[in-house]
Amino acid sequence: MFKKTTLPGGLRVISVPMPQVKSVAALVMVAAGSRYETAKNNGISHFLEHMIFKGTKKRPNSLAITSLVDGIGGSFNAFTDKETTGFYIKAAAEHRDLILDVLSDMLTNSLFDSREMNKERGVIIEEINMYEDQPQARVGELFEQLLYQNHPLARRISGEKKNILEISRRDMVDYVNTMYHTQSVVVGIAGGVGEQESKKVGKYFEEVTAGQENKFVVAKDQQTKPARLVHFKKTDQAHLCLGVRAYPADHPDRYVLGVLNNILGGNMSSRLFLQVREKRGLAYYVHSSAEEFHDVGYLVAQAGVSLPKAADAVKVIVEEFGKLTAKPVSAVELQRAKDNTEGKMVLALEDSFRVASFYTSQEVLLNKIETPEEILEKVNKVTAADIQRVARDIFQNKNLNLAIIGPFKNEGEFDKIIKL
Repeated sequence: MFKKTTLPGGLRVISVPMPQVKSVAALVMVAAGSRYETAKNNGISHFLEHMIFKGTKKRPNSLAITSLVDGIGGSFNAFTDKETTGFYIKAAAEHRDLILDVLSDMLTNSLFDSREMNKERGVIIEEINMYEDQPQARVGELFEQLLYQNHPLARRISGEKKNILEISRRDMVDYVNTMYHTQSVVVGIAGGVGEQESKKVGKYFEEVTAGQENKFVVAKDQQTKPARLVHFKKTDQAHLCLGVRAYPADHPDRYVLGVLNNILGGNMSSRLFLQVREKRGLAYYVHSSAEEFHDVGYLVAQAGVSLPKAADAVKVIVEEFGKLTAKPVSAVELQRAKDNTEGKMVLALEDSFRVASFYTSQEVLLNKIETPEEILEKVNKVTAADIQRVARDIFQNKNLNLAIIGPFKNEGEFDKIIKL
């Protein structure tokens, strides 16, 4: 059972004992991602994620940090998305004090050395270039641009190259001072942890200052007709995202949406996999996923398909959307989706980092935590009627959005399918 503790200074700590494992994972998650940025500093959250490993007052360069973690056989990394940034270290449980010390040191005492920043600019620009050359990844960014237009959610997490070249050390220090504080930072620790873990975390993170809840520009899902974005690029395969607006993270139907997504494209026995790949041979990869933000969300099908068959693939996906609205799913298919959901959760939560992430992300994004048992209880209550009701709510022609990358000059063939 997890334990949530709010320390005297306001810092929240989530500790999750896992007596069966010998590792410990410590995760610092911050309610600060790309949607909290402006057009001018877009990319700073991700830039900061890179720079936090480049040296502190106590450990003055990246080698001092990496060699320390490598020396205990630990693993460490960081991530940035639209609404959060996270930093974590996982190691044998006997080293939990050390990893807390390293994480807190990076969070509160990073140098943000200008010389290191200048070197890292090139690294990030090459990362941007890499994704530009990976249409499988790039098409997801284009889909969100299509969905959210001029809203911060439309901006790419890595930022634009111009911004990366212009962000200064002063910008980064100011961003940390403004965005990283006790109301935005949550520390999660899972695995071989003891009863007094929260006090220990408090000792290491006592330098995290107080602050006010970070604010973002609210998004609204308003769409009256289908939309599409065709990005011309010479490729051997078309990469597409076809999706609809759906629900935010705290919506009462989010578990219904999760089961629906599992049925649609969540695994290798899903409808999309069987229809697009197995039956017609149109794609190598095809799947669907649901993205949930604070205020909005979407469900999207993604595939890499044969260029001459791209329009056919879009048509098949639209048809599969329609089938979920027209006819209730069978009892067998519904139960299989529920069992698959449970099985995936069980496997994921055998890992101490995944456990730390499971609980900490809920606290950061929702300010509340549901246990796996509570979530699965709600999943198991989902009915075929619920699936059809939600399908009819989201799978409407006016809600369709298609982003596609490939050497397409005639965009009209896709317009006919999504009835633009």
